[in-house]
Amino acid sequence: MERLVTTSQAAQLLGLSLQGIHYRIKNNQLKSLKRNGKTYVYISDYLQEQTQKEENTTEDINKVLVVKDEQIELLKESMSWMKEQYKDEISRLEKNQKRIIKVFNSEIKLLQKAFNEMRSIYQIEHKNETSYEPNFSFMDLKDFFIFMKKHNKTDRQIKNIILNRIKNADKRFIFDKNTKELMIFNTDYSDLV
Repeated sequence: MERLVTTSQAAQLLGLSLQGIHYRIKNNQLKSLKRNGKTYVYISDYLQEQTQKEENTTEDINKVLVVKDEQIELLKESMSWMKEQYKDEISRLEKNQKRIIKVFNSEIKLLQKAFNEMRSIYQIEHKNETSYEPNFSFMDLKDFFIFMKKHNKTDRQIKNIILNRIKNADKRFIFDKNTKELMIFNTDYSDLV
């Protein structure tokens, strides 16, 4: 059903500007009629409904955009908060790591002192047990590995050598089962290379 309205009423009903109405009349998009020097426009209910649907759709889109913007802001705030939490946690972990390393270093020093004391006690007892007084000295396990690596031995081969020497009761390798300490005499190992 169509009705005849003024251009200003058509603009209001269709949600357009007055210039938009005149543009559509000029391009034959709206039927119009001139009476007494005034322009009237035919508006159908269908056209009015379509315009209102478009307005509603636009409003819905605007509402969705507003909600989207709010969610983006919330996510940004959440990410910022999480970054701060991660920074705090990393800082806390680094401090704990430094404390743990400090404790381990002090424990290593204590163990080294205890090992040196045990080695000197063993050397004194060993000298008292024998009738001759040879000058025995020990090498670190690390030094033994370095010596063997110079002769192209792999870590696995070196470990096997040590285990086999202990099993065969080689006097150059002393393993205390109670303390689980290994002492290696500083001597020539040319027979093993």
